[in-house]
Amino acid sequence: MPRVKGGVHAAKKRRTVLKSTKGYRHGAGSKERQARTAMLKAGVDAFMGRRDKKNDFRRLWNIQLNAAVRPFNLSYSRFINLLKQKDVALDRKILAGLAKTEPATFERLVKQVTA
Repeated sequence: MPRVKGGVHAAKKRRTVLKSTKGYRHGAGSKERQARTAMLKAGVDAFMGRRDKKNDFRRLWNIQLNAAVRPFNLSYSRFINLLKQKDVALDRKILAGLAKTEPATFERLVKQVTA
């Protein structure tokens, strides 16, 4: 079987890695080995970031809801408990959006739940 030299493909791989790490600091943007490890780590961080984003938004909605129900002499936890008791099937994202954009509707919901 004839020998196949891999220079073209190897050079393309290196070019691709260096192109994807363009702008990275120090050797990670210019040296092949450091660029490859930096690219792999960036992928791991991006994956974890997509998971963390969900937790971050849930925390934000909880804070927004707490701030929205405080004028009605309620805490966040008591409000969520009342919603569960009354079988209101709205999630925190919808409730936080309602409190932000439709305060009158949110107020009616709070009054209905507390009644």
